[in-house]
Amino acid sequence: MKTIPKKLVFDLVWLVVAGLLLFLPAATFNYWQAWVFLVVSALAGWIPGIYLLRTNPVALERRRRAGPIAETRLMQKVIIAGWYLSLAATFVVSALDHRFGWSTVSTGVCLVGDVLVAVGVGVVMLVAIQNSYAAATVRVEADQKLVSNGLYGLVRHPMYTGNVIMMVGIPLALDSYWGLGFVVPGLIVLALRIRDEEKLLQEQLDGYREYTQKVRYRLVPCMW
Repeated sequence: MKTIPKKLVFDLVWLVVAGLLLFLPAATFNYWQAWVFLVVSALAGWIPGIYLLRTNPVALERRRRAGPIAETRLMQKVIIAGWYLSLAATFVVSALDHRFGWSTVSTGVCLVGDVLVAVGVGVVMLVAIQNSYAAATVRVEADQKLVSNGLYGLVRHPMYTGNVIMMVGIPLALDSYWGLGFVVPGLIVLALRIRDEEKLLQEQLDGYREYTQKVRYRLVPCMW
């Protein structure tokens, strides 16, 4: 399958799965927050995705190879499965919150959540633009070169920083404070993934050990 049709299929599958996780628990299509979230997340990924498609389709392909099956190490298979479960739970609980009115989120806060989602997705895609080896799976390519500039000059794992921003924004965008309860489990999963990934990078990627001395923070500047 050629790159453009593959991207269209990938994006369509994402929208369908996300829609099912939102509208089924909400038991209604009258859920404007979910519609806005789907549009924002799709556009935030689609616009830089088009740029990658034109300039570096190999990097875009690496971003699409994701999930427990795509991982080559058992530890990462377990960790990424936990990440997906946490993300799915955030969607479902947020939709249930909207349905039963467990919390009241103002329109302004929902829109702030959408902005965070757009920024988070944008950061993830910008990382893929700055580092063509930035994949959705933990591996080191045979010809991989260390990237230490751009966002990698701020933290060692900026792609995961984008994921954290998204984790906070998603439940707010979906009209829920209860969904924020999955941020902490999601952070724990990402921390485990980062620690395991760094062991691999120090063993297999030339210069990475020295890079960790130059860029001290893994995920959030001045914190961790």
